[in-house]
Amino acid sequence: MSYGIRRRASLSILACLVAVLGAAPAMANDISRVAAERPSLNFFGNSGLIDMPSAESQPDGEIGVTVSYFGGITRNTLTFQITPRLSGSFRYAATQDWNSGGFATYYDRSFDLRYQLLREGRYWPAVTIGLQDFVGTGIYAGEYIVATRNFGDHLTVTAGIGWGRLGSYNSFGTPFAGDRPAFDPATNFGGEFSVDQWFRGPAAFFGGVEWRPNERLGFKIEYSSDAFQPETSRGVFTRESPWNFGVEYQVNDSLRLGAYYLYGSEFGLNAQIAFSPRRSPASGIRQEGPLPITPRPAREENPDAWAETWVTIPNADAAFGERIRELLAAEGQTLIAYDLQADEIEVRIENDRYLSSAQAIGRTARVLAASLLPSVETFRIVLVDGGLALSTAVIRRSDLEALETEPNAAEALRTVTGFTAAGPTDATEVVPDLYPRFEWSLAPYTRTSFFDPRNPILIDLGLRARASYEFRPGWVLEGSVAQRIVGTLDRARQTSSNLPPVRTNFALYEQTETPFIETLTFSVAQSLGGDYFGRFTIGYLERMFAGVSAELLWSPVGSRLALGAEINYAIQRDFDMRFGLQDYDVVTGHVSAYYDFDNGFLARVDVGRYLAGDIGATLHVEREFENGWRVGAFATLTDVSSEDFGEGSFDKGITLSIPVSWFTGQPTQQRVGTTIRPITRDGGARLSVPGRLYDRVREGQIQRIDDQWARVWR
Repeated sequence: MSYGIRRRASLSILACLVAVLGAAPAMANDISRVAAERPSLNFFGNSGLIDMPSAESQPDGEIGVTVSYFGGITRNTLTFQITPRLSGSFRYAATQDWNSGGFATYYDRSFDLRYQLLREGRYWPAVTIGLQDFVGTGIYAGEYIVATRNFGDHLTVTAGIGWGRLGSYNSFGTPFAGDRPAFDPATNFGGEFSVDQWFRGPAAFFGGVEWRPNERLGFKIEYSSDAFQPETSRGVFTRESPWNFGVEYQVNDSLRLGAYYLYGSEFGLNAQIAFSPRRSPASGIRQEGPLPITPRPAREENPDAWAETWVTIPNADAAFGERIRELLAAEGQTLIAYDLQADEIEVRIENDRYLSSAQAIGRTARVLAASLLPSVETFRIVLVDGGLALSTAVIRRSDLEALETEPNAAEALRTVTGFTAAGPTDATEVVPDLYPRFEWSLAPYTRTSFFDPRNPILIDLGLRARASYEFRPGWVLEGSVAQRIVGTLDRARQTSSNLPPVRTNFALYEQTETPFIETLTFSVAQSLGGDYFGRFTIGYLERMFAGVSAELLWSPVGSRLALGAEINYAIQRDFDMRFGLQDYDVVTGHVSAYYDFDNGFLARVDVGRYLAGDIGATLHVEREFENGWRVGAFATLTDVSSEDFGEGSFDKGITLSIPVSWFTGQPTQQRVGTTIRPITRDGGARLSVPGRLYDRVREGQIQRIDDQWARVWR
């Protein structure tokens, strides 16, 4: 959720993830090649030695979760290898006995970025440049250039130069001109890019070696250039030596544990969980096989079978339609409408089961091949999402018959499959008795809040009832009612703000003890013809705001670029989240550009007015894997000053979305996800509107379908 407490799931999914990945392969006798070759993670959660970084990179797309402790300092870090050379980290650290601002334990949030300039070659080492705590409070701020060289399979040597924290012990001078400005909490509210500090001031050498006698065991010796001046000056621990020593053990493919003696005075522990979204703990999706494709008899051998006279039989199309409807339902597809001719058929389907639209297309094509007489040669399969006709796949039946058993069947079928824009679904074409449709569910929910300095983890458990009533395609009345059963979210702190409290008063919404309305909306979403789509929504849009929202999207089926515009009138809801409204209202809106890059990367830029009346832009970059995993990051800059914004300086965060099928191995469109936002403030806050268009329309775009096309035969 956009205000620090997410709606659908929480960081508790990371705890589940750690448990699954740490335990599932624990009985394995051998470590996989990937695990054996994966660089270990240091106490900061980056590829490294013990407390110092190395120049190594994790495998592309790898995610690492580390928990480390020594000397009263606990660091929890989430790291993502964004590209083969670029990685990013988010860290939440707790330091005991800091006594800053009246807190016995000081909690700090920080981000890192690092880029591998040079990969290791036959005659040269890998070289990486890194920014540590480059957007945060600056407690751990430092920069480095580091080189790492492997000697055979067992020995790795690392040496580097550090600035900031990494240049604070036994510095040799200032390589680059200019002093390093000190961090000033009176003018820096945390979260700002302190570019004037980067690679400035004293620098120092660091380095170390790692020896791995076998694929499980590793020994490390490290020389640290961090003097730990903030910690030692406060008596957190006593630093007596720059030397660190450690031993690590690879428990299984995902879990690595380490024990260490650090800085001549402290013992430490580090737990590392590393995994790839590409590798599921469920070992793939378990599902029933698709219908076989039975070739039709040759026309010259049985011309009667190919006769088209059947179209003159009364109600023949209705009989075939009912058969298709039944078989599609077994495949998790809803038949919305169809148009059957002697030599072709158009079917409009809603995919209710598979994450991959390509798989839904393939299963539908098999159903049509199994249901229709030989004269029907062309299948036009229209993907539909709640009234939005997304695109049309055109497949020849003869291609299905000829290519199913070919070695490169998916690639060959894609070559002869066409995609076009889809026109709106006419209400007169709809399958009889399909509408109105009513659906409901009752399930438990959890809501969490993180990073409150007095209560770092808050959680509620409750019960949620959802219902939707679809009058006709795209015309939907839906909502959810919830009841909190037990939890601690009512203890969330209330913070002051120089802006209208559009998010900082979220704690007041967590104190209701009676049933409350989360959302209650009426919406219309329609294909407008050609490449245009529209949405109109009115009602209680989210927990904190009601209002009216309208959206227009231009998204050509074959284009990587899409453009959209949205305008909203929002009114703040009463804290009991029933029907009452407060006296704060605002008009917000954005124009948006979306671009679908190669390798699963998707970028979005939103420019407009936010809930507090501020004007600015949000950049969101996301990487999506073939199995549906999504990892992204965003930042919002508006005309609100750092002083008015408050702690954090500007809105930013990390997004995670994980398909449930990745855990269970069962085909489903359900997801769990979270937004990791270091601080919840009012600047850059955007209205949360259900059913926004782009993510829905994208599922029918050629670029998205091509990314998933390998599943078309599954």
